[in-house]
Amino acid sequence: MQPGLDQRARQAWGEAVGANPVDRGKPGSKYHLIVDRRGIPLAVGLSAANTHDSQLLESMVDAIPPVKGMRGRPRRRPAKLHADKAYDFAWCRRALHRRGITPRIARRGIESSQRLGRYRWVVEPALGRLVGCRRLQVRYERRADILQAWLWLACALVCLRRLA
Repeated sequence: MQPGLDQRARQAWGEAVGANPVDRGKPGSKYHLIVDRRGIPLAVGLSAANTHDSQLLESMVDAIPPVKGMRGRPRRRPAKLHADKAYDFAWCRRALHRRGITPRIARRGIESSQRLGRYRWVVEPALGRLVGCRRLQVRYERRADILQAWLWLACALVCLRRLA
């Protein structure tokens, strides 16, 4: 037998693991990402697979580092935030308004999901680039802080590739 063939991906375990509602209840983790309009990651997060996306909205927006502009004080947060229907809650909109961000969120049951599609399309390829790093496709780490470090490293590689 060749070396390494007996090692297989095991069931997810450790911190930030929850039952995946989409994948027959298998335990797993979920990656959260905020990108600018060019697809460059601004903030990345990790949570259990059964955590709703809207619960991490405030912490993800607060994780965006200040961006130095041409002159004056660096802008701390974006002017507006585009999101899908998963974030259509009054408390999400209030949290964004408190931070001076204009929410652009599709309303559940009222607006078509096609309306924000062109803006959301920026996020999907960025998540694909993160998962393109093989280490992030299947979770091998028991500790969430190590997986978070791999996420940051993958974001740095995405930024480096965008610059090159």
